Amino acid sequence: MKNKKMWIFIGIIVLILVLNHIFGWSAYLGNTENLKFLENMVQDNLLLAVLIYTVLTIVSCVILALPGVTFAIIAGLVFGPVLGTICCSVATTLGAMVAFVVGRFFLQDSIKPMAMKNKYLKKWLFDETGSNEIFILMITRLVPLFPYNLQNFAYGVTDIKFSTYSICSLIFMLPGTAMYTVGTAGLADKENRILYIGIALVLAVVVMGLGAFLKKHYVQEEQSEE
Repeated sequence: MKNKKMWIFIGIIVLILVLNHIFGWSAYLGNTENLKFLENMVQDNLLLAVLIYTVLTIVSCVILALPGVTFAIIAGLVFGPVLGTICCSVATTLGAMVAFVVGRFFLQDSIKPMAMKNKYLKKWLFDETGSNEIFILMITRLVPLFPYNLQNFAYGVTDIKFSTYSICSLIFMLPGTAMYTVGTAGLADKENRILYIGIALVLAVVVMGLGAFLKKHYVQEEQSEE
């Protein structure tokens, strides 16, 4: 049963990849020009625009594995810096939550025993006390070393609680999300361009600085100990 779930998951992924290659879903959604209809919809029906954006983001993050930055840029263009940051943060967090559940259902039983054989992974991801959970979430969400979409499925394999994962993902992804969303809004808004780009630059310095610090003092140290 364990391996059966994993093979079902692999089969679904292969099917999605084939269909994506045929119909070009990733290329279409990855091109911000194709989603400009949302800008017009904002004026007529803001709630519907937010709903469509949220659904597209969740689907793209989970099924098509598009990078989250794509939808941060779209959110900044369509909804502006504040609402855009909120919408993108909520949508990408929901996408991360769905991927987590998928990973836990299809992959945990088969992947976890193999992952626990690695003492580094066992220490950080399968610690029975749970003392490292929040810290490792902070590192992986802030340091660009770790692919966002892969993380979402991988965390489902661990013993991290769904609530802890969801709340921490929302919090630790927020600075990076705001950086891209506010920065994009600044490029589109001539009146407030300097202000928005200035805020985005400050966020970029904070995110990259904190990410570099964590990588240098924790990630590299742990790797050298291996």
